[in-house]
Amino acid sequence: MNLTRRQYLAQLTGSLFAPPAILRGGSRRPGEKPNLLFLWTDEQRADTMAAYGNRTYRVPVLNRLASQSVVFLRCYDTQPVCTPARSTVMTGLWPHQTGCLQNNIPLKPETKTLVELLDDPDYYTGYFGKWHLGDEVFPQHGFHEWISIEDTYTEYYSPARDRNARSSYHQFLVELGYTPNTKDRKFSRDFAVRLPVEHCKPAFLAREATRFILQNRHRPWILYVNFLEPHMPFFGPYNDLHSSEEAPVPANYPGIPIRNEPQRYHRIRAEQQQRPYQGLDLTQRASWERLNRNYAGLCTQVDQALGRILWALEASGQADNTIIVFTSDHGEMMGSHSLYGKQVAYEEAVRVPLLLYVPFRKHKAFSVSQPVSHISLVPTLLELLGKRVPELLPGKSLLPLLEGREQMPEPVFIEWHSGESGPTGRYVVSPEGWKLVLYDRDHGMLFDQRRDPLELHNLYGEPAYRQITRQLYEQLLQWQARVQDPARMPEPA
Repeated sequence: MNLTRRQYLAQLTGSLFAPPAILRGGSRRPGEKPNLLFLWTDEQRADTMAAYGNRTYRVPVLNRLASQSVVFLRCYDTQPVCTPARSTVMTGLWPHQTGCLQNNIPLKPETKTLVELLDDPDYYTGYFGKWHLGDEVFPQHGFHEWISIEDTYTEYYSPARDRNARSSYHQFLVELGYTPNTKDRKFSRDFAVRLPVEHCKPAFLAREATRFILQNRHRPWILYVNFLEPHMPFFGPYNDLHSSEEAPVPANYPGIPIRNEPQRYHRIRAEQQQRPYQGLDLTQRASWERLNRNYAGLCTQVDQALGRILWALEASGQADNTIIVFTSDHGEMMGSHSLYGKQVAYEEAVRVPLLLYVPFRKHKAFSVSQPVSHISLVPTLLELLGKRVPELLPGKSLLPLLEGREQMPEPVFIEWHSGESGPTGRYVVSPEGWKLVLYDRDHGMLFDQRRDPLELHNLYGEPAYRQITRQLYEQLLQWQARVQDPARMPEPA
């Protein structure tokens, strides 16, 4: 872990890092079914690559992919926490429809994922990486291959599952000669992130994904690869790759709004500041500087793995016929408003990157500025894979936007479920840049993102903004009626 900066850069260009592929699309044979490569991360905010304004993070593979893709500049998750957000990405349903309202609620066996909705026996399918939708290490929901990396969730396994079963990554480390470091014979996340880069989870997933792509090049396939990084513990082999200038503390640090902020946010902030994180005092700017440098290094670590995966796609001649998606389940505060994690309505937690590369549609790369939601991913991909979108899916396909056609901009909606101990919330983001945040048992928020992109000025309750608040509230009610959302938000003050 004491490598110099020059040694870090040398390692990035060494044997682990295959030359980044320059994807060339267009030569699809008539009747050939396209592949789908769905790449996603955990807790990656949108502003971590050049397409979203960040030109200092070392993510050359993502930057190159973005330059060849349709970039959705304002993509939002459906709930800023892992399990609910993931349930939408996999099924095309809202969290209140999947029942995955909080973390560690399993996806019901009868709730279909994209591969089950596609229902095409010609496709060979794989799910590699973090799942967090129940029974983590066990193949399920229509996937033929299952490569797991997490042993954190054994206590949530279904009663019939073996709690002594361990992940594919666990077996990989054992074969390398490592000894589990916990009392229940697991490798903790803190242990894994301190290993040499070639033994960390991103490199392991890159190895397995490369194998899958090369082995299945003669038949259509669907592969999901989900990285844990840059999710906490915010530590890795590239902690010192970025300088403080290249990975700065966000501009809205400390960024605590003067007007009323939800009380739950105050409690989260107070709890985080009362206890050190990774030995860091989060009341000090220097600690946030350290975390942001580590976070940037984790983004680079994922980027390195993506380079190997895209190289395999290009080298095997499949780039012309493979749809590529890149996104994240939710964002990460990383010091914005003096918070880390997610679970709040601020932009850094709810907005995520979304890149779509569809080579056989022969469109030029461009950016889409109107807001879109993860709720649209499954219907969009089903259409691209030649399947009619089931009526049960509430989201609209993004295909018109992918083809450069005009599509009426619509508001985006986001849910929040705290359970019995906390408030229920609903958020609406308008195409014009307004964001309304309502809770049934907490303060509301209203932001004008055009004039206040850092969300420092809460306009909720101010007389001058009652009309726009009411309009957004009516839009929220109409959406709730349309998707049969049972939550009841109070009328705005």
